[in-house]
Amino acid sequence: MELKVIALAGNPNVGKSTVFNGLTGLNQHTGNWPGKTVTNAQGKFTYKDKSFVLVDIPGTYSLMATSVEEEIARDYICSGEADVIVVVTDATCLERNLNLVLQILEITTNVVVCVNLLDEAKKKKIHIDLGSLSNLLGVPVVGTVARSKKSLEKLKEQIYFATLIENAGSGNSRHHFTEEEAENIIRKASFIYRQCVSTENRNYNYFDRKIDRIVTSRTFGIPLMILLLGMIFWITIVGANYPSGILSDFFLHLEGKLLTMSEALELPTWLEGSLILGVYKTLTWVISVMLPPMAIFFPLFTLLEDFGYLPRVAFNMDQFFRKASAHGKQSLTMCMGFGCNACGVIGCRIIDSPRERLIAILTNNFVPCNGRFPTLIAIITMFFITSDAGPTQTVLSTLLLLGVILLGIFLTLMMSKILSGTILKGIPSSFALELPPYRRPQFGKVILRSILDRTLFVLGRAVIIAAPAGLIIWALANTFVGEASLLAHCTDFLDPFARLLGIDGVILMAFILGFPANEIVVPIMIMCYMATGNITELDSLDQLKALFVDNGWTWLTALCTMLLCLLHFPCGTTCLTIKKETQSLKWTLLAFLIPTAAGFTLCFIVASIGRLFI
Repeated sequence: MELKVIALAGNPNVGKSTVFNGLTGLNQHTGNWPGKTVTNAQGKFTYKDKSFVLVDIPGTYSLMATSVEEEIARDYICSGEADVIVVVTDATCLERNLNLVLQILEITTNVVVCVNLLDEAKKKKIHIDLGSLSNLLGVPVVGTVARSKKSLEKLKEQIYFATLIENAGSGNSRHHFTEEEAENIIRKASFIYRQCVSTENRNYNYFDRKIDRIVTSRTFGIPLMILLLGMIFWITIVGANYPSGILSDFFLHLEGKLLTMSEALELPTWLEGSLILGVYKTLTWVISVMLPPMAIFFPLFTLLEDFGYLPRVAFNMDQFFRKASAHGKQSLTMCMGFGCNACGVIGCRIIDSPRERLIAILTNNFVPCNGRFPTLIAIITMFFITSDAGPTQTVLSTLLLLGVILLGIFLTLMMSKILSGTILKGIPSSFALELPPYRRPQFGKVILRSILDRTLFVLGRAVIIAAPAGLIIWALANTFVGEASLLAHCTDFLDPFARLLGIDGVILMAFILGFPANEIVVPIMIMCYMATGNITELDSLDQLKALFVDNGWTWLTALCTMLLCLLHFPCGTTCLTIKKETQSLKWTLLAFLIPTAAGFTLCFIVASIGRLFI
């Protein structure tokens, strides 16, 4: 069966990913473009007697390359590797999209134009004469609603016919447009738009603009953003408790079965302990604590993205990041870091400037991921909220957690400013930020995409790193030198330095051993204080507080532990991701040292001041 290559091009936010997913289904894979960190998605589909490979080109507004994405899109189109270029456009803002269509037509005429989101255009009473548009462009034009398989069948049909036509216009060597040519393209796009598009309501964007006047205003924009962030955290906190408990009980039950099986097989004590009480117990703890909040946070975050709100977040935060000599899109990568810092680091690919991308990567760990939320929430609840708070306890916990997060955001901006003035000097870049129309999110696809692409991806990396860590932790806790374990010797060695930071050696050792996954920090503390030899969970926060107080914890210890939880080295999964994204051990080491140094410094200052009041 003959194989044809189809390239999928288009502006950002035109539904290109939905078209790609609709055409290829699950028959797709992702990687990186050669030598680049920009994602390369490919998939396959068949129609009649032909098989097609669909290559998703990075979303771009122009082929006049000013970014890595635009450079990749331009070079791939000019290479002639694709038999047909499908350019996806947004029916609600067609005039702007036609600029890219006309630029591509200057390079090749093997083009099919896909006018997507016709349903949104219909709601806004925008009428597009697809036949006239096709005649004026000189290429096939297909109207689609990417969520509809029927409309995508029409697109497949046009792709099929386009590959039957021998066309010598593919792979034109012209890579650059002059200013005059660019202006001509803009004028031509405007002319074609006026000929093909009519609307009954000139104010069809009125509803969007009315919302934007509130959510992007100087008065309400930031408070609404904080409120929405707080609501997401509250939903994540409350919603994750129940499934976490179910998973924990299930894994505990399975652990008992494994121990029974081990006894029946008469496995050596060291083998049983290392595999079941070490590797298995650590892995299952990470899964039961990490999976539920990620499975809630990432879909909520992706729904906001699908709805069109996240570009408004970047718009609101742009002024702050610009003052910090950083990139406005860093606000989006920072928000992704709340779910997982590894995802936040990967998200830094959306920043075109290499210098500003590095700033975003090096500071992403200043905001806490979901793995640190349980520790922060537990400490807040035990030491800073009274036990008679009643139903308001969760709300108060969320507000205090939000305060910690705002501190992290402030430190992110401050550190970005310091980096941009020292080791990463440079002129802040400008960028075009599109505020796309508000759209009804595709709940089913959003949940599936966020779980597959983000939740399970990050969990998989965490599991790979947590497995050997469980073995090491068990070995340290069960290997004795004299009357004390190696773990106890390590905590005693660290204790004098840790006291300077307002904590103790056990807490500092727990953070060090928690490098594979932040979720296991508190269980390691419990294990060290109780000398149990394996990761242990207590039944209630009251028991946990009693254990901590018996081992010398005060409100100052709790506060310094929270600060260290907010500011310390990235977890193993994030460090691995930073290495892959930067291809540099130097930047990975700096990403490790910068938040750690900031955390140690802040803890020392707070501890020194706090001792004056104790």
